[in-house]
Amino acid sequence: MSLSDYDDVIGSEEMNRGDTVEMVVDIYKSADAVRGHDPNTEMEDTNTMRILKTQQAESRSAGSRRYRLAAVGLGLLCVLLLTAITVLWIQFNHLAAERDQLQTSYTNLTAERDQLQTSYTNLTAERDQLQTKRDGLQRRLSVNSHIYKAARDGWIYFSSSLYYVSTERKSWSESRNDCRKRGSDLVIINSREEQVFINTLRKGQRVWIGLSDGETEGVWKWVDGSELITGFWYPGEPNSYGDEDCGLYGYKSDPVNNWADYACNSQYFWICEKRI
Repeated sequence: MSLSDYDDVIGSEEMNRGDTVEMVVDIYKSADAVRGHDPNTEMEDTNTMRILKTQQAESRSAGSRRYRLAAVGLGLLCVLLLTAITVLWIQFNHLAAERDQLQTSYTNLTAERDQLQTSYTNLTAERDQLQTKRDGLQRRLSVNSHIYKAARDGWIYFSSSLYYVSTERKSWSESRNDCRKRGSDLVIINSREEQVFINTLRKGQRVWIGLSDGETEGVWKWVDGSELITGFWYPGEPNSYGDEDCGLYGYKSDPVNNWADYACNSQYFWICEKRI
């Protein structure tokens, strides 16, 4: 039964009791009117009325106590509810504060992670750059070491190649075989700069270069199989006279255009070349 139902029951009982007392009082009053004014009877009636009023007062006092008890219970219930709400509110605020702290920590950790990722990326790029520089230095050291060792054997360095000038004369085929024994081949001239450089090496001597048209007459190829694209022939050369199938450098004194075709069994100096 709920509190409101309980109050309704109490109020109903009190109303019934009050109505009953009032009905009894009315009955006695009617009886007095009928009997007249007998002194003894009036005394009895007075005592009866006094008892009834006392009962009526006691009934009202009991109802009032019940009301006070119900009010006290309701007040205690309100206090308990208010206490529970207060505790829950405090816990909610505490949890909200912890949530905000966790969110702040998460944000800070995310920022630190991003910073670390950026630092890692930068360090990786720097490492790769240093690795590239190190590899370059190692290659240069290896090249320099190779150049130094080759220089002791008479080789001369120019534009990523080593050149060797013979000190004796041989045919074109014998000259090429000598170059191969030295881990190289007859020189291949790919630019005007290299043509001028070779002119400084030969010191006025005629030298064999790695050029011939022995496979197909008029089709000049280098010893690596590539066809001649840019040549530095002396005017009127090559003239394909007889068996002149091999290229000779230094036909005339011109430092640039001085190639000529010669018989391959002729004896001349030669120049070897090997790429580094």
